[in-house]
Order: sequence, then C-alpha cells, then structure tokens
Amino acid sequence: MIEKVNPQHPDKIADRIAGAIVDLAYAEENNPKIAVEVLIGHGICHVIIETSAALNLNEISQAINRIAGKIKKDVVIVPQDKELADNQASEIRCGDNGIFRGMPLTKEQLLLSKIARELYQEHPFDGKYILDGERLIICQSHVKTSLLKMKYPNATINPLGDWTGGPDVDTGATNRKLGSDMADGVTGGGIHGKDLSKADVAVDIYAFLNAQETGVPIEVSCAIGDTEVDGVPYSEIVEVARDYITTIGGFEKLAEWGVF
Repeated sequence: MIEKVNPQHPDKIADRIAGAIVDLAYAEENNPKIAVEVLIGHGICHVIIETSAALNLNEISQAINRIAGKIKKDVVIVPQDKELADNQASEIRCGDNGIFRGMPLTKEQLLLSKIARELYQEHPFDGKYILDGERLIICQSHVKTSLLKMKYPNATINPLGDWTGGPDVDTGATNRKLGSDMADGVTGGGIHGKDLSKADVAVDIYAFLNAQETGVPIEVSCAIGDTEVDGVPYSEIVEVARDYITTIGGFEKLAEWGVF
C-alpha cells in the first residue's frame, strides 16, 4: 500500500520552494548551512530561512513566483546559530541526531510512481494517488472524472466528484508528504529544505541508495557531531548524497517526487 502526490500538491509546492532556496545557497557556497521552512496557501507564502549563505531576496522571490505563481511573500532570513556553526567549522560532521531506514522499493511502489508520473504528464495539476493491492485510487484536480474513467475504468476516481486543487484552495507545508517521498523509509526527519550536513538529507539518501543496491533493509542511527555513521566517514556519506542530488538535478528536483 502506497500513496503518491504530484509536484502541484500544495505540500509539494512548499517542498519545491524550499528545495529551490537550498539550490540558491549551493550556488553561493560549496557547503552552506541552511534550513528552510515554507507554509503556503490562500494567496501568501511564508518562508523562514536559517542560513550561512548570502542569499539574494530577489532570487528567492523569483523562485517562489516560478513555482507557485505570483503570490504575496513573507520571507524571513536569519543566520544559523553561531555555536552550532562554530562546532561544524573545522570539518563536515553529522548535523543532527536521528534514526534512518533504507528500504528496497516494492513493485507496487514503483508501479504507482509510474502511474502518478503518467497522470501528471497529461494533467499537471494537484493530484494524489493510492495503490492498495488491486485497488487504484485517483484524486486528480482540474480534469473531468469521466475522462479519467475512460483510461482507468477499474480505478476509484474522484469519489466526491470533480474538484479544484492547489494552494489557492488549500495550504501546504514542507515535509508533510514524506510517505509519498520516501515510501517505507520514513523515520523522524524530513529531507526537504536542508543542506547536506543535515543527517535527514545525507543519511536518508545514503540509506535509500544502500537498500536499492543490496535489496536489503538498512537501519542506522547517529548523534549530532558524529564523524562516522554506519562505519563510514560522514564526509563520504555527504559526497554520496551530493552526487545523487547532482545527478537528479538539484534539491528542487528531489522535492518534486522524493526518492522514487
């Protein structure tokens, strides 16, 4: 059983904005420290950014407009906590406590990911989808239910009828759709809006890739300040995650669909 939401879901719009801002930080520094939270809905986008990088407010505004359309913006930028920054200044060390689980993706999860992407390609509007064994549930905005029924005759489609989605009628917040993004690998932390020093990003990606390669679940824990996780130097884990992020096109791209 798995749920996917597409990149126009309000929560994913929030994740994408957060990811785009992290991309801006990496354009300024090789190893920035940044954490971004976004709340969007009903004509306004609230953003709080803790960062070491010198970010351009106009570039942030442009990123929000590109992803969410022209919207009122409330952006707060503050420096990262000085003590935390000083403690990480000499080397790349684990930036948070946490437990992390990497799980091999199932055929069911991969199938729903494929269906969700196909639907989004035809209907690039707010939508969410569930696959539970043989039961496919499609909730897709801005399209006639009767049209979807022609292509997916056995699916449960828009049970309450046609609907209008998006941040004009709903709110979205960062890291609220982690089940959609990480499947069975969800633990306590969120992967969006954070730099690679944060274990929520680097160790989650490391564990996910490890599980896909080996086909075996992996669970690891770490403490803030650790220089080694799962017997691997934390700096190497960061580079594994960096390579993955670079390959898929950046943090905003990660936010579109998660890791699958």
